[in-house]
Amino acid sequence: MTSALVSAEQDFEYTSPDQHKLTPKELKEIAHVKKNRTTGDWVILVLLIVGALIMMFPFIVLLLNAFKTPGDYNTSGPLSWPKELSFTGLSTFWDRVNFPEKVWNSVWTSGLVALLAVVLSMFNAYALGIGRVKGRKWITLLIMLANMLPQEAMLYPLYTMFKGMGLYNNPWAIVIIFTVIQSAFGTYLLSSVFGTFPKSILEAATIDGASRWRIFKDVVFPISKLTLSVLLVFFFIWTWNEYMIPLAFLVDNSSQTVPIAISSLTGDRLMDVTTTAAASLISIVPTLIFFLLFQRTLSRGITAGAVK
Repeated sequence: MTSALVSAEQDFEYTSPDQHKLTPKELKEIAHVKKNRTTGDWVILVLLIVGALIMMFPFIVLLLNAFKTPGDYNTSGPLSWPKELSFTGLSTFWDRVNFPEKVWNSVWTSGLVALLAVVLSMFNAYALGIGRVKGRKWITLLIMLANMLPQEAMLYPLYTMFKGMGLYNNPWAIVIIFTVIQSAFGTYLLSSVFGTFPKSILEAATIDGASRWRIFKDVVFPISKLTLSVLLVFFFIWTWNEYMIPLAFLVDNSSQTVPIAISSLTGDRLMDVTTTAAASLISIVPTLIFFLLFQRTLSRGITAGAVK
């Protein structure tokens, strides 16, 4: 790329908050704002704390009951502190459903869906947002309508189609279904982002003789990395939490995912609360680790999108 493209990219360059050094005047203004908090500011702070506690309450109850014995739960109730730490629920769930196998199934399915959905969304959005294909508004409208369809409405048609293709009770059916579902949302989101892409960069690349593939590879993709990383994290977590379609399509125990394994602990009339709580707690750990690993990337992506 020549200097024209470089200068255009520099105009669009994102500067993170960490790279911006505050001047003494700015530091003084920040200190002044902190000292002059109004009553409304404190009310908002209290409401946020209360909201955070309400959101944390189910997790706290889960944590309390995961380490109780069934007898302790029956005598003391769900909100009491465990009389003694018991790992019976964890070991029971681990052995009963072969938890490592279920984790691998979920990681493999969710990771592959997230990767394929991001790639498909990127190409679709490039055609709609930057390529300006004919009828793009109608295509975007159809994608929005598809996103509004409940999974219950798609279940029987999908079952019939994949049964005829010989992919029923096959993990690849789940990969294909959720790649399409997630990429529909990703296409809608990215096409809106690419539609506001600075024309100066695209025009500079065209003047330099860059092809559409070169523009996509060397201009659009590098600038969109943070947004794509946010989609990758969301797609992974959303696919991990899917329950109904995997339950209908994965019959063999060896191919089932973590949410299905948790549901197997409950019967029509009976349920071991402590084992179910332990199973729910341990099932959170893989997604929590994944989120913590990509937390910095996720924060940067959201911040960059807001600034742009």
